[in-house]
Amino acid sequence: MWLGPEEVLVANALWVTERANPFFVLQRRRGHGKGGGLTGLLVGTLDVVLDSSARVAPYRILHQTQDSQVYWTVACGSSRKEITKHWEWLENNLLQTLSIFDNEEDITTFVKGKIHGIIAEENKNLQPQGDEDPGKFKEAELKMRKQFGMPEGEKLVNYYSCSYWKGRVPRQGWLYLTVNHLCFYSFLLGKEVSLVVQWVDVTRLEKNATLLFPESIRVDTRDQELFFSMFLNIGETFKLMEQLANLAMRQLLDSEGFLEDKALPRPSRPHRNISALKRDLDARAKNECYRATFRLPRDERLDGHTGCTLWTPFNKLHIPGQMFISSNYICFASKEEDACHLIIPLREVTIVEKADSSSVLPSPLSISTKSKMTFLFANLKDRDFLVQRISDFLQKMPSKQPGGSGVGRKASTMEPAPEPCPAPTEASDQLTSPSTPLGGRQSSSVQDAPTSSQGLLKLFQRNSPMEDLGAKGAKEKMKEESWNIHFFEYGRGMCMYRTARTRELVLKGIPESLRGELWLLFSGAWNEMVTHPGYYEELVEKSTGKYSLATEEIERDLHRSMPEHPAFQNELGIAALRRVLTAYAFRNPTIGYCQAMNIVTSVLLLYGSEEEAFWLLVALCERMLPDYYNTRVVGALVDQGIFEELTRDFLPQLSEKMQDLGVISSISLSWFLTLFLSVMPFESAVVIVDCFFYEGIKVILQVALAILDANMEQLLGCSDEGEAMTVLGRYLDNVVNKQSVSPPIPHLHALLTSGDDPPTEVDIFDLLKVSYEKFSSLRADDIEQMRFKQRLKVIQSLEDTAKRSVVRAIPGDIGFSIEELEDLYMVFKAKHLASQYWGSSRPTAVRRDPSLPYLEQYRIDAGQFRELFASLTPWACGSHTPVLAGRMFRLLDENKDSLINFKEFVTGMSGMYHGDMTEKLKALYKLHLPPALSPEEAESALEATHYFTEDSSSEEALRQEEQEGGGNEDVQDKKGEEKGISPPDYRHYLRMWAKEKEVQKETIKDLPKMNQEQFIELCKTLYNMFSEDPMEQDLYHAIATVASLLLRIGEVGKKFSVQPGRKPQDSAPEEDELPTPGPPQDLAPELQPPAAGDPQAKAGGDTHLGKASQESQVVGEGGGGEGRGSPPQLLSDDETKDDMSMSSYSVVSTGSLQCEDLADDTVLVGGEARSPPAIARCGGTVDTDWCISFEQILASILTESVLVNFFEKRVDIGLKIKDQKKVERQFSTSSDLEQSGLSG
Repeated sequence: MWLGPEEVLVANALWVTERANPFFVLQRRRGHGKGGGLTGLLVGTLDVVLDSSARVAPYRILHQTQDSQVYWTVACGSSRKEITKHWEWLENNLLQTLSIFDNEEDITTFVKGKIHGIIAEENKNLQPQGDEDPGKFKEAELKMRKQFGMPEGEKLVNYYSCSYWKGRVPRQGWLYLTVNHLCFYSFLLGKEVSLVVQWVDVTRLEKNATLLFPESIRVDTRDQELFFSMFLNIGETFKLMEQLANLAMRQLLDSEGFLEDKALPRPSRPHRNISALKRDLDARAKNECYRATFRLPRDERLDGHTGCTLWTPFNKLHIPGQMFISSNYICFASKEEDACHLIIPLREVTIVEKADSSSVLPSPLSISTKSKMTFLFANLKDRDFLVQRISDFLQKMPSKQPGGSGVGRKASTMEPAPEPCPAPTEASDQLTSPSTPLGGRQSSSVQDAPTSSQGLLKLFQRNSPMEDLGAKGAKEKMKEESWNIHFFEYGRGMCMYRTARTRELVLKGIPESLRGELWLLFSGAWNEMVTHPGYYEELVEKSTGKYSLATEEIERDLHRSMPEHPAFQNELGIAALRRVLTAYAFRNPTIGYCQAMNIVTSVLLLYGSEEEAFWLLVALCERMLPDYYNTRVVGALVDQGIFEELTRDFLPQLSEKMQDLGVISSISLSWFLTLFLSVMPFESAVVIVDCFFYEGIKVILQVALAILDANMEQLLGCSDEGEAMTVLGRYLDNVVNKQSVSPPIPHLHALLTSGDDPPTEVDIFDLLKVSYEKFSSLRADDIEQMRFKQRLKVIQSLEDTAKRSVVRAIPGDIGFSIEELEDLYMVFKAKHLASQYWGSSRPTAVRRDPSLPYLEQYRIDAGQFRELFASLTPWACGSHTPVLAGRMFRLLDENKDSLINFKEFVTGMSGMYHGDMTEKLKALYKLHLPPALSPEEAESALEATHYFTEDSSSEEALRQEEQEGGGNEDVQDKKGEEKGISPPDYRHYLRMWAKEKEVQKETIKDLPKMNQEQFIELCKTLYNMFSEDPMEQDLYHAIATVASLLLRIGEVGKKFSVQPGRKPQDSAPEEDELPTPGPPQDLAPELQPPAAGDPQAKAGGDTHLGKASQESQVVGEGGGGEGRGSPPQLLSDDETKDDMSMSSYSVVSTGSLQCEDLADDTVLVGGEARSPPAIARCGGTVDTDWCISFEQILASILTESVLVNFFEKRVDIGLKIKDQKKVERQFSTSSDLEQSGLSG
């Protein structure tokens, strides 16, 4: 690359001049390339140790004039090819021009100007330079690619100097963090260490300090533990590694979400400043943190943040903190965690104005909202810029934002008025009035239902006014009054000041009448509901009547959702629940429906309308409990891991006992997935849900720890899991809410666990208080950190389970050992994943569906199969290998979706590696028949379709051999499922597997016959296959003998097949063997050649035969000599005679083949498939009446022992897999190479 000219005073220190002319010198750095001696060895070591390796390229070009002692660098290069290109450009474009100048200073000025011009030209597409010089970054990236053999698509994110501990010896070198790999390179005194680890293989990533290692980063894979230390900034490095590993886990977890959400853009410009990738990653981390802190929708992107103060009218203070601005929200978070949080949606903002500055209030900014609230920020840096950004965002807001002023039941929520909340009847009137945006749009099914406007609790508890409830009613009134005072002081609705006082009120319990409203506010669901009016009704309309696996599961679980509650003992509640769950399954097919969603949703429906319950469910599944409800409940397993870790930290004496009993895994899933709703009495669990919507998962973990703590003594005395579960079950059944105004609902679980003596009751508010007192040190960001660590473990263990499941699904007769299958699976999966990160336009990247069975999740396309085939096949055919790979792929891709799964892949590999010679030859034979042989390869497409139609036995044979089950209708089903929105119907796979049990053994009689063109292709493949074998010449001779023999057999067979004396019934048995469809038979008379008695026809037939023989002889014998695999050339008459004599010798030498058999095998052809002679590639014609069977090929090959030995030879696939991993760089290894092995 060109460099801005810089002075070099000592040009020859550490450099060797390789080329020179009067104005320029090309130099190579000592220690690179061959030779170099001790100096080179020391320079190579210094380059690494002195942290200069990534910045010193091995080649450079200097500019110098004759009399000057000063040199100027003008270019550098990481390879000889690159530097030579620059050198040639200088020689061709500058040398003549420079010789015109008289003055040397002018020459130097001109050269410098010219080089700056070239750099400017190259950089004009570059985005503005960041702190780093993109030149240095590009150089480091090129070095990384060259060092580790990475493709162009692999982007460097950042690189750091550090030490890798090999044993107890630190190796100083460079750590390169790329989008998909962690790479390390060190070169010290002739010893080279090179490491490559894929992020998707990382099982553990920790920052720790031990006695053995100083502060270090530990990276574990399944095979090894790596330690890196001596970082300049270990915190920054670790954070970046964490982000990259997290991205990789997302990719394994859900490729669809990963592709949508991948914030690492594929650089649109090739010379982009690569450190921008790191900035993108940092921005992504900030976005996630911003959305999580303020519970904002998933598509919200942080624009910027700045320090400021906020005037809080309730305590008359200016609170310091940070203001965050994004395209739809202005948020504020105080420095002290609980002091104040504020969210102002821009849809609510009416006025933004700069107030007058004063010494008390420097650069203040006032923001007013529709609800008559005004927020005063001060101490703002760049206030003018900030106001400009806010006004830009405000202009982009839709002019009339639906629901902006608080629609429906929240019409009063924005008013900071002291009056109590309006009565439920008023609320319902408002919501269903046609003036609301939701009014006219609701589908009849939703609009007619009372649940469209209010929660089920209001519908089923109209009687018993508060006064009749005595002390409980009074307590409830007090709670409502406390909240109304809070609303008056702190505001109501989205723009409420959220402080420690808000948390106190939530912990005391939210009154029934306000529960729905506050859940919507605290979870952030209100924002999404207001900005998507009518969305839920549309979903209900679209999903009504649609059938999928999710709807089937929903129907099954509807009547199990809180059956003890009166609201779900009738069709009204059940219908509402069905609509909400089905609408969500339709919105998010990746999750669809998961057990436990029904229990949570039924509680949401008690306190909110259907639409509100739907948006609360969205907030839960997609933001607050990430990955909880997908097919593998990954999120819940991750939090279970966190719970185990917290038990070890907070309750160490109990932790070991729980591990021995295996209780934690049993309890945590039911507790976390249903937020305690399935294990505690309803009115108690609801209080935990109140806190959960305000505080997040932290509350659930705290309460779980408090429950274990309360039962510690009894649990320590338990002898097995059942006993421990009973102890916990009885405790939870007796957690009561004495303040609840609802009539008590019998808890079904309690009936099963009640003992003889009544256990003591525990008040839910006491339990919450204890959980906050003992375990409140948990912080949200610590939990996120722990989630990351656990996610690595959980996803990798799930991947291992998937691998075992897939390997178990492979039939036992496949021939590979379990270890070989596991290795093949890893190679296959790596190839699939590579398609995602090095080219997401490929069909494999687009089509992966995590809801499919494990076997179908990873699939590869033809291009990837070609690469795997080339490195794993025992039949290497040189330049012909890709052609053979393409044929194998078409053979395996039975459903024609251009993708094959692991089972199909292994079946293809097994055909080449296992079984006797007959099986291997059978696989090779099939590769030269349709569908493997494509029409482009066999010119005679007409007769190919004539012989082998879709219904022919070749397809039957393939179906049994390669896929073992699954007919055309299944293929249609499968395609439909892939395209449809609903998850696939697993019954399809059950049908497929049932068919696999009925596999019939294919015999060699089932194989269709081969025509002449296909036979020529087979010969060509065999020639290429033998080209690098030690027995090359013997094999060539043998195959020439066999090929000419088979051509003669085909000719003899043809003569028998067209004998006029044959009777039609003689061919009847053969017709069963090779069924022919109707239309070709109807065409037969039109395609008949002239009558046998016509002399011209005879002549034509003879020349036909002659040319065919000539052609095959070339393939037979010429293939070895001049250019193997080249198109057959026609020979002269003399040469043909020689070849013919060879053929006749072969026929004589195999007299064991009887003529009658030949006739029987070839009779049918003459009567069935006559068609006009097709033109062969090289101008000759191919005989369409000629054909040969598999038995004849097999019998002929058996006569040549050298061929038999070739096909019987065992090949170890393990070595090939190792080589493949090296080529792909999909492995983690360290190598110690001597200096001699290193080339520049």
